[in-house]
Amino acid sequence: MTAAAILEIRDISKSFGAIKALTGVDFTLQRGEIHALCGENGAGKSTLMNIIAGIVKPDEGAIRLEGKNVTITSPSAAQRLGIGLVHQEIALCQDATVAENILMAAVNNRRAPLMNFRRLYADAQKIMDLLAPIPVETPVADLSISNQQLVEIAKALTLECRVLMLDEPTAALTETEARRLFAIVRDLKARGISIIYISHRMAEIFSLCDRVTVFRDGRYVATDSIASVTPNDVVRKMVGREITQLYPQKLSPERRTDRPVLSVENLSYRQGSAGVGFTLRAGEILGIGGLIGAGRSEMVQTVCGLRPKVSGSVELNGEPVSIRTYSDAVRAGLVYLSEDRKASGLFLDLSVASNISALDLRKLTTPLGLLDRRAEAKQATDLVVRHGVRMGGIETQVSTLSGGNQQKVAIARLLSVGPKVVILDEPTRGVDVGAKVEIHRLLRDLAERGVGVIVISSELPELIGLSDRVLVIREGAIVGELGADELTEEAIMLLASGLRQQRSNARQVQNVA
Repeated sequence: MTAAAILEIRDISKSFGAIKALTGVDFTLQRGEIHALCGENGAGKSTLMNIIAGIVKPDEGAIRLEGKNVTITSPSAAQRLGIGLVHQEIALCQDATVAENILMAAVNNRRAPLMNFRRLYADAQKIMDLLAPIPVETPVADLSISNQQLVEIAKALTLECRVLMLDEPTAALTETEARRLFAIVRDLKARGISIIYISHRMAEIFSLCDRVTVFRDGRYVATDSIASVTPNDVVRKMVGREITQLYPQKLSPERRTDRPVLSVENLSYRQGSAGVGFTLRAGEILGIGGLIGAGRSEMVQTVCGLRPKVSGSVELNGEPVSIRTYSDAVRAGLVYLSEDRKASGLFLDLSVASNISALDLRKLTTPLGLLDRRAEAKQATDLVVRHGVRMGGIETQVSTLSGGNQQKVAIARLLSVGPKVVILDEPTRGVDVGAKVEIHRLLRDLAERGVGVIVISSELPELIGLSDRVLVIREGAIVGELGADELTEEAIMLLASGLRQQRSNARQVQNVA
């Protein structure tokens, strides 16, 4: 072990059934450094973090901490050793308050017969205020996904960590929240805490980290100082090939059509709010931008019958449709993928085949009312092959797949019903660069087949690179529309934040301040 190393992983291997998650990987974390761990989904990053955190037991290999061999048998054992992990997926008690979640270890270890809630709330608020002004008396279930992620991070900050692992910590954060997190991470580094930082966002890695290690297909590839490599070098090592185009070519002007596939008029999903209206044309990808909390998801969920509407009408291919529930939407050819695939996008305990068929079992049911397993298997096989899902087989449990492959299964389920309109909320959140390219191409292929595609994304480069047009939402209202030749990060943010802005073609955008 090198003198500067606090944590050393040597020859770690782990299999889950027939799937080799890690094969003889090495990793060294130096004292007081921020070390990026990169790789495509399925490369083994999260598996290694779970081994270090005591969640998963390795099949082979050794872990050394502060120069001594250690066996980490449980998460509590890892915490006693000064190792903390902030998971990519939310792992909070939804019925408990923010304070109870942040100080969960202290709550469990207390000896007093009664809880001093005044002190609990005061201590928790001091920690929470480092990240965001979230009232700690609030039940976690009442928070947005982004705020729940901040609570996860605040929880980790309560541990006396020597090693802190952050798995995609900014996946659900706004740009402002992310910058605040970066400042905290740098402060932790200055205090001597060593940090393993998993992210697919190259800009974050190159502004924040000291070194980067790349895994590919469960194997160690390389470790480099950030100063000695470029983002393209890292991506090339991650995927083992050149990625020449992150976004597919957009709809050309001569192929554009004015034929609406979806028309929304005077839709109101908040009491007292003005109705919104927009049109989605056949064969286009329509982006929806805006700050988190602006009402982007609420608007499309209302269109899909997932939220009750106050007023408004919806037309598909020029015909009025009555959508009171999501089942009505699916039957009409309108499908939606949630931003939270774990909670509402997939059935994690079911197989790939069962997930894909779950949206509409009627076409797979025999005249006797039984599920036709052969038809289900054929449908699942066709869709997973078409979308490049990496797995052991269609009977593989979805929870065992990587995040990118889980997302592909979720999209395949939408397409199993032959939809006219597909709406995807943060479709590449927590997905590696290779899987992002595949998903982007899949969405463009759908559009070129005449399907209307709506994408909500908080990643402005994705919104700009993928969309033919972008609608910007602020405080529940559509405050602007930007064509393909008008799309810039500045133009979107000026509209989203309520500032006056001139379009590039000299048309004045309304003052939405």
